[in-house]
This record gives sequence, structure tokens and C-alpha cells, in this order.
Amino acid sequence: MTLPIDPFLTDKWPGIGGQIRTVPEDFRVEERPLYLPCGEGEHLYVTITKRGLSTPDLVRRLSSSLGIKAQAVGVAGLKDSRAVTTQMVSLQGIQPEQLSRLSIDDMILNVQILGRHRNRLRTGHHAGNRFRLIIRNIAAHAAETVPAVLQQLSTRGVPNYFGPQRQGKDGENYRIGALLLHDARRREKMNRATRIWYLNSYQSFLFNRMLARRINHLDKIFVGDWAMKLENGACFQVEDADKEQPRADRFEISPTGILFGSRASWANGEPGRTEEAVIVEAGATKESLVAAAKACGFRGERRALRIPLAELEWSLDGDTLTLFFSLPPGAYATSVLRELMKADANLS
Repeated sequence: MTLPIDPFLTDKWPGIGGQIRTVPEDFRVEERPLYLPCGEGEHLYVTITKRGLSTPDLVRRLSSSLGIKAQAVGVAGLKDSRAVTTQMVSLQGIQPEQLSRLSIDDMILNVQILGRHRNRLRTGHHAGNRFRLIIRNIAAHAAETVPAVLQQLSTRGVPNYFGPQRQGKDGENYRIGALLLHDARRREKMNRATRIWYLNSYQSFLFNRMLARRINHLDKIFVGDWAMKLENGACFQVEDADKEQPRADRFEISPTGILFGSRASWANGEPGRTEEAVIVEAGATKESLVAAAKACGFRGERRALRIPLAELEWSLDGDTLTLFFSLPPGAYATSVLRELMKADANLS
């Protein structure tokens, strides 16, 4: 079964089409650190710029070259191989002079030592990413379409869909996750990382369906919503929508959807009915998902339905569009690209 095409926020404008990642340099990502090393500790923090090398492959190469276990390498986020990316890495028990073992070549372009820190760098410990993306061979109407679409995304927010990479090449990861929820024997045959990956894929699938139903109201606050504060990610339940809507208009808060779990709070009112309709359509109930999440050991959370498009710059040169923008942690650059190109294929 093919995953449904998620609706576009900017569907009144045609897609500009085009190609991305013609060469890795067309997709540049710079991870922004959440903090810098304190200057002491057993973990050496470095910044690495790489080309055509995924983060898991980088970890394996560091482990092999430096003679340390993969578990001694800490990263804050996963970066794609078909790109030029810069990210911070922590290396446990490594001295600066040992980095000479690491070859600088056409894949590892640069290594910069930042200093020592007491703790390992962990997933999510970054402040977002800055992107420079190039789309080539775009449609002739791009000069009119691009500013209109980008204005809409800047004003209302970018739909915070999970990217298709969550669902694998055949788009079926969420089905495996759904089966694992209720099949303890199957779960026990997998290591924890694999099991959680598939369960997260099912969470992502349900979230995307909830966002799809609210796509035309992703910037509107309803009574019963759990709203998220942009400044710190804290959530509160909305009792007075008219009072809170001006804060949403200023992008101080945003409505959220649920990533179900044993502790995540469900919405009430109209947003709650939307969440329930999606899970019923998927053949589940709130009670069954909570029970299964308890058995699998994950708590769940709320995720903003939209994300701000920050530090936006763009230029058009013939049939080539160059974009610069920043996104918060957990957001996908492909969410911006698909609104412009009106395509899901080949974006992941």
C-alpha cells in the first residue's frame, strides 16, 4: 500500500517542480549547537563537515579509525548522506592528537576541535539546523509562485509533517510498528533500537494523518487544543481560544498533535475528535494505544502542527532557486521543499 499524499498548505499555487541533490553541495546543512563544551571531562567535542556520508556511517568510520566503540561516539542529530553537512560529535576517551588518525578526504572535509565536556552528546542536544538548498530546472512561473508560497509559509508556518524517510523505501514501516504494539513475541525478537524505530514510524504515520485533517487550520487555536510555546516547548491546554489566538498569530504558540504513548495527553473538544477519528480509521482506540505503549515502554509527547520558517533568504537565477532558512530540531527541510515543488518523490 502506498502512503497517502499529505495535503499541501499552499495548494492554491502550482508546484515549481525541479530537481534537488543534483550534487551533494546542493543540499547543505549546518547543525546549530545547543551548548558548547565546558572545557573539562572525558568527552572531546569536535565539529565535523562531511560530504556523501550519513551520520551512522560517520560513527562507524570514527569508531574504526580511532579504535573506540561506536557507543563512545555521541551525536545530536542524524544527517543525510546525499548532502554536505556539519555537525558536532563527542568522542569519549580520545585525546586531540589522536584525531590525526582520521583522514581528511572527499568525504570528511574538515574536523575542528571545540574542547572537552563532562557528558556525551545525546540525540536532540542541538538548537536546530541552518539550510542552504538549491533546486534546479524549475518551472518558468517560479518568479511569481516562489514569493507567494514562501510568504504563506512565513506567515502561517510550515506544516510539520514527518518526512517519508520515516517509513522506509516501501512506505511500510508504520505497518510493522502497528503489529509490534500488540505482538510481544515479535518485539522480543528485535533489539530495542529497531523496535523503537518501527513504533516511532507508527506514531509518525498517525500524526501526519492528524495534521492532514487540520492542514487548513494549522495556525488556528481551538478549545481543547494542547498549545506549545515556541520559546521552550512547554504545552498547556486551551480553555479560551479567542484569548490565545492572538498569541498564535504572533507565532508565540502553536496547536499540537499527539505522538501517542503511556503518558502523552490527548486533546479535547474538536481537536480531540480529530485525533480520535484518525486512530479509529487506523483500527485502534485511545485505550488500546495507551495500553500497548505501556507494554512497550514509551511515554509519547505532543508535537507542534507547524514550525516557523526562520532566517529566510532566497534568490532566483534563471531556472535555479537557492534557499537559505533555519528550522528547529525535529523539523524536516523537505517540508519546505514539498510546498514549493508540490512533490513528495525524491525529497527524502
